[in-house]
Amino acid sequence: MRMTEMIAVERMDGAVAARAESAFRVVYAEVFAEKPYEETPKSIDANFRRYRSQVREKTFSAALARTADGKPVGIAYGYPLSPSTGWWDRLTTPVDDELRREDGRRTFGLMELAVRAPWRRLGVARRMHEAVLTDTTAERVLLNARPDVEAAQAAYRSWGYRKVGEAHPWEGAVLHDVMVLDLGSGADAAPLHQP
Repeated sequence: MRMTEMIAVERMDGAVAARAESAFRVVYAEVFAEKPYEETPKSIDANFRRYRSQVREKTFSAALARTADGKPVGIAYGYPLSPSTGWWDRLTTPVDDELRREDGRRTFGLMELAVRAPWRRLGVARRMHEAVLTDTTAERVLLNARPDVEAAQAAYRSWGYRKVGEAHPWEGAVLHDVMVLDLGSGADAAPLHQP
C-alpha cells in the first residue's frame, strides 16, 4: 500500500470543522512556523480567532487529511466571498470592475491549504483542494500565495490557477500573488483540474 493510500481526506462543513479545530491547529502551527512564514504563537492564535468566525459561515467548506492512525497531516478551508469583501481592495494595482465583482456565490475564497512536511509531494494537497470544492457552485476560486514558496506556486499553476495581481492581504504582510482558478459553469464547464 502506498503512503498516499493511507491518507484519508474528509470534507467538512463549518460545524464539523469547528469541532476539529485542534487538528487544524496542529497542521497550521507546524506548517506556518516554517520559513518563510515563521508565524509566532500570537499570530497563530489570531488566525484561529478568525477561524472560529469563519466556520460559522453557512457555506464554509473544509478538508482535513489524516493518516490511518488519525494523525492530522493537511488542511484546506474557505467559503464564498461576500459582495462586501475587502479582498480586492488590497491589490497593489486595481483590477477592472468585472474581475472584482462579487455576489456572495461567484468566488470561493480559499483561505488556507497546508500539508505537513513528511506528507508533501504525495498529492495530499490536490486531494484536499478537490474535496473542499466538491459542492461549490462558484465560478472561480481565489487565493493569495507567497511568490517565494515555489512548490505551492507550481502546484497552483499546474491546477490551472493564474495570477491576476499582487496584494498585501493584511497589515504588515509581505507581497502575495493573487491567483484565480476559473471553474466554469453549467454543462460546458471544464474539469476542476487539468491533467
